[in-house]
Amino acid sequence: MKLNELNDNPGAARRKKRVARGPGSGKGKTAGRGIKGQKSRSGVAINAFEGGQMPLYQRLPKRGFNKPNRKEWAVVNLGAIEKFIEAGKLDASAPIDEAALVTSGLVRRRLDGIRVLAKGEIARKVDLVVSGASKAAVEAVEKAGGSLKTAQAEAAAAE
Repeated sequence: MKLNELNDNPGAARRKKRVARGPGSGKGKTAGRGIKGQKSRSGVAINAFEGGQMPLYQRLPKRGFNKPNRKEWAVVNLGAIEKFIEAGKLDASAPIDEAALVTSGLVRRRLDGIRVLAKGEIARKVDLVVSGASKAAVEAVEKAGGSLKTAQAEAAAAE
């Protein structure tokens, strides 16, 4: 195989449609926009306009609410923690806190805290210290002989 024989897989790269480049192209003259009228001109933005009638998106009732100060958790699954311990990226003998999860690369950013979920299996004893965890995750870690401390549980215990 030589450099001049290299080419893409068939169908991998589609050619750009060249409009308004003469009658031979099949999309010449009016470039597929028809003749005259608002939509044949440039700079037209009438996506939701319904000709003076109240548009559908304004007729429908509004529902729901996005809380402006909601917390956004970085989510970690127990199975992923187990994989990182097996790979040697996390040390199971020491307590695993949020800083350790970030430095290992398991979590990209802490966000408002790290929350552990019970997806996957954890087979070894680990001590986790995180912002939050699901009840199932706490049970799974304790069943394996470890402990899972959360900021939520500590705040509830302080009250």
